[in-house]
This record gives sequence, C-alpha cells and structure tokens, in this order.
Amino acid sequence: MSLFIAKLAVSIIVVLGLSMLAERAGPRVAGVLSGYPLGTAILLFFIAIEQGVHFAQESAVYALPGLIATLAFLYAYYLVSRAVTHMSLLWQVPISSLASFAAFVFVSWLGQLFTFTLFEAAGALLVAMVVSIFLFRSIENVSIAQRIRITHGIVAIRAATAALIVVAISGAAAIIGPRWSGLFAGFPVTLYPMILILHVSYGIAPVHTVIRNFPRGMGALLIYIVMVSFTYPQFGIGVGTLLAFAAATIYLVGYSSVVWWRNRGIAQTGG
Repeated sequence: MSLFIAKLAVSIIVVLGLSMLAERAGPRVAGVLSGYPLGTAILLFFIAIEQGVHFAQESAVYALPGLIATLAFLYAYYLVSRAVTHMSLLWQVPISSLASFAAFVFVSWLGQLFTFTLFEAAGALLVAMVVSIFLFRSIENVSIAQRIRITHGIVAIRAATAALIVVAISGAAAIIGPRWSGLFAGFPVTLYPMILILHVSYGIAPVHTVIRNFPRGMGALLIYIVMVSFTYPQFGIGVGTLLAFAAATIYLVGYSSVVWWRNRGIAQTGG
C-alpha cells in the first residue's frame, strides 16, 4: 500500500509541476523540459523496486525504442489535431488521442519484434530524434497569452491521469515482461496529460509548440536511460537514479545554455 501511495504522490507532483511550468514559462520551455526523464524515471524506478534491478536493466534497453514510439505518438497527435481543427474540442481531443495511441502501440509492437543491444537502441533513438526535429521544424513557437484559473477540477484531472498511467504500467510489468515494460516506460506519462490540458484550455497552437520542442530535450532522456543501465547494477536503485539524473541534468543545462547563447547572438545581430 505504501508503494502504491508513493507512485500516486510522485506522478501527481511531477505532472502538476510540468503543467504549471507550461502556463508560466511557456510551452516552448515546457516542451524542452518534457524531455527531462520524469515519467520514464518514475516507471523504471518503481519497476526496479518491484521486479528487481536486472529486470529494470533489460526494460531500460527497450525504453529507448519506447521513446521512438513516443515520437510517433506526438507526430500522430500533431498531424491529426491539425487536420480536425474544423471540429469542436469535444471531437478534436479524443480523435487526436486515439490516433496517437494507435501510433504508439504500433511502433512499440514493431520494437518488441527485435532484439536490441543498449547501443543499438540508443543509435536508433538518435536517428528518430533527428528525423523528428526535421519533421517538426515548421511548427511556430507560440506562448500562452492569458492563463486560465487553475480550478480543483483541473488539478484532479491532471493528477488522476498521470497516476493511473504510472500505476497501470508499473503494476503490469510482471505480467507483460521486461521488453513490453521497457517499451511502455517510454510512454509520455507526464507529457500526455499536459498536452490534454493545454489542448482543452488553449487550443492546438501551444500543444504543437510543446511537440516541436520535445525532441530537442530528449537527449536528457537518452542519457538517463543509458546511465540507469549501468548505474542500477553497479550502485543500486537509489544512488543509480541520482547519478542518472545528474548526467541528464548536465546535458539539459548544457543544451539550454547553447540555445540561450545562440538566440542572444541572433538578437544582437538583428538576425
């Protein structure tokens, strides 16, 4: 029961924080930070606690192609949501979501057909990230002009969605095995609830901005998963998680610094 409560608490805190960040710092920043290993870290952490380090180590390898499935999820959401703008939100959100889930499951199914080494999986994800950045390059970065008031209902929806996903995936790990557990660990546990909230509250433009910037921050996820594969067996779950988070943070800070300096240079030259 205490582990169940811990899953709920961690996932609720992370999703609420990311959603509020999108509203305050803007969807562009939230998109990059969504590449931070939040949902994947939560799932791999609890999988390791419940199923053991070796199970989690194998799951981590397949979390990398699971992230390719997440990119397919986002691309499907982008294409379909753009195609159904003439419909009401009552139809836009479920249709876009169903298409995204179908894309995620299909790519995950393809992923479990292959036997990956850690570095093969990492290489495949790197290629998918580059392709995604190219595909999303034409999306315009927008900001949220006027934030909605955060009601208790909105908070409850955010919390419930994330908590249900985390509990379902981690709880089913023993049944579905390390490959499918790893693939599902790549599911956008914290990103998807934020997308739903942004879409319903502000329309598709901020959602597309988040989607555009997500692959740019995915290097942190890749580094985290690779690190977990080494640190969990060597240092245990707790220390291994901290070391993996440290490596991911260094990447994200470095990437953000490069982007800031580049944008500053463009602004100074008037480019």
